[in-house]
Amino acid sequence: MSTSPTLSLPLIDLTPLSSPNPTTEALAAISQSLSTAFSTTGFAYLVNTPLSFTHADIFFLAHEFFSLPEAEKSSVAKKTFIPQNVNTYRGFFPAQAGSDNLKEGFEIGPKVSLPQIFDPRAKFNLTEANVWSEDYRCRDGAEQLYSELQELSSKLLSLLAMALGKGASYFDGYLDNSMSTLRLLHYPAITPPSPQQELCCTPHTDSGILTLLHQDQTGGLEVLSTSDVWIPAPYVPGSIVVNIGDLMSQVSGGKFKATYHRVRSSPGKSRYSVPFFFEPGAGCVVRSVDDEAGEGVLYGKHVLEKMSGWVEFQDVDVEKEPVFETVEEIGVAA
Repeated sequence: MSTSPTLSLPLIDLTPLSSPNPTTEALAAISQSLSTAFSTTGFAYLVNTPLSFTHADIFFLAHEFFSLPEAEKSSVAKKTFIPQNVNTYRGFFPAQAGSDNLKEGFEIGPKVSLPQIFDPRAKFNLTEANVWSEDYRCRDGAEQLYSELQELSSKLLSLLAMALGKGASYFDGYLDNSMSTLRLLHYPAITPPSPQQELCCTPHTDSGILTLLHQDQTGGLEVLSTSDVWIPAPYVPGSIVVNIGDLMSQVSGGKFKATYHRVRSSPGKSRYSVPFFFEPGAGCVVRSVDDEAGEGVLYGKHVLEKMSGWVEFQDVDVEKEPVFETVEEIGVAA
């Protein structure tokens, strides 16, 4: 596989989404643009989004957290890393020396507590409340950014439903008790630069539904084309990078592509990024549009099965995870 210097990801203008009453024609045009992008590259840039946050606002949230003293970050670290802490899914994870994915992160879920719908003995509590350092001054801003990205995701889902020939409300069930994740990430500078550390994030596809990514000027994101060429996806001012996850590819019956991507290291430079992973509720049954009567996938179970492949959850033992309660028990319509 080679790397091409040519940018070939589409830019999609979301200006109509800022209107309280966008026209049917405008929504149809955006839906078609998303459909074309996700059916080919699986990635696109979104511009003129309805967010109230500037690029500087968003990265201030990340810089403020990662500039906290190590003791403060550790106070909200996941139990995997600090055994005396109680949080298992939300919170901070430190950079792992020697890892091919050298990054530290802070993960935020919904502001409102989610119902506990699975065995409380589970090693990872997917619906636990957020944890916050008392010294982190940007909690309100982070919660507001989460809320706005969740709202943008809901609008995009409506447009994707239209692209799949469904009504705009087709995916509304995904919003019930949604367990989306806002992740602040810092890739520390590798000093001295190491030729062995060519990548700070190895090739992967996202496992879920939809990812919205804010990246800084350092860049480094690369997307694998259908011809096995790594295409740079550099920072574009005022944009959000959007891509499809594995599960949404399945939901679309394979029409939308979950594309491999990676992040190339910038020797001697640190990098920040702020991805938002739209996720349905843990009890949501996700089905393909081509098999609406099928058994489907319970989203929380899907996440637990994928977690063992994520660097921040390397000790997940799926075989020992307690099974979710049945769909009937948690009140989700089959």
